[in-house]
Amino acid sequence: MTSETANDATQERASGSFRVVSGSGRGYHPAAVDKFLAAARESFEVGGDLTAADVREASFPLVKGGYVIADVDAALGRIEDAFAARQRDQIVRDGGTEEWVTQAREQAQVILDHLARSRRSKFARTGFLTFGYRVDEVDHVAGRIVRYLRDGDELSVEQLRSAAFRMQRHGYREEQVDALLDATIDVMLAVR
Repeated sequence: MTSETANDATQERASGSFRVVSGSGRGYHPAAVDKFLAAARESFEVGGDLTAADVREASFPLVKGGYVIADVDAALGRIEDAFAARQRDQIVRDGGTEEWVTQAREQAQVILDHLARSRRSKFARTGFLTFGYRVDEVDHVAGRIVRYLRDGDELSVEQLRSAAFRMQRHGYREEQVDALLDATIDVMLAVR
């Protein structure tokens, strides 16, 4: 993704590309989104500290009449891609292609090692009365990640970004699952 594409994504609001939720529906708080996009644009243009992970972790309050969530999430996905591409280019410039490939392989191996755990035991569980991510659904996605990293099966960043799990008592701890999904997305963006 070029810096031009990233600028286009961060300027979407200025051109009126974000629809507003109608009626009593809730969407992302417009001022919060606009502020974050302005900061992302400045960071990208000036070379600030914002990273692809920061963009992925961005969250906004929900308000009546806010921006349509899917529109903002799509723009954030493109911005994240731009930051990841810039990071990859920097690693290649500083250490060469070999260092970039080595880093991506090491990250992928850490993920594969974690997912080698037995079925229904891949992540820590919540207490018996506490809700966590549904185990069978997470294990299914984990299997797809393993097949992607090990065998080259198809899996897109967008599929992982949009992964959602129902809740169950004594399910997997959300923060551990989310961290692994984030790490996998980082690897996928590194090898794009």
